[in-house]
Amino acid sequence: GLLSVIQRLKGSPEQELRIVLLGLDNAGKTTLLKRLASEEVSTITPTQGFNIKSVHSHGLKLNVWDIGGQRSIRPYWKKYLGSTDLLIYVIDSADQKRFEETGQELAELTEDESLTGVPLLVFANKQDLVTAAPAAEIAEGLSLHTYRDREWQIQACSALSGEGVQDGMNWISRQIMNRKK
Repeated sequence: GLLSVIQRLKGSPEQELRIVLLGLDNAGKTTLLKRLASEEVSTITPTQGFNIKSVHSHGLKLNVWDIGGQRSIRPYWKKYLGSTDLLIYVIDSADQKRFEETGQELAELTEDESLTGVPLLVFANKQDLVTAAPAAEIAEGLSLHTYRDREWQIQACSALSGEGVQDGMNWISRQIMNRKK
């Protein structure tokens, strides 16, 4: 998982990366974070505030901030955006009633000056559910093609099974390597 991505990155001894993980409540952010950290994902409780996971490998420290997605917490998201190297936005692909709401939240986030030019990885989560919309349809609905100020990628995944998660992490790895050049 995450360790194999980090092992391919040969950063300077001090290199630290800050990744912010956002999305509406129940999108699967904490499950995804635990999957990335190779932790058990069978019992997850809603995040009240935030979780931080740090992984060290080959001189690289990856700090992933998982911030709760409840409506009452969202106004505070912007306080966590400073010095962000990459934004991961998680969407519940099966919760089509909330696509408009999640799209508005993402659009607001990407307009924040703290995230200017910051690469965006959208995980279209819960693809293991039969009611899940395909990633291409979600990308269209979010108008991702209009994001010209940053690199972006949408990745179909299931944080529960792990399917597609490594593909997203490989994209992150390429973004980090390109920024170092």
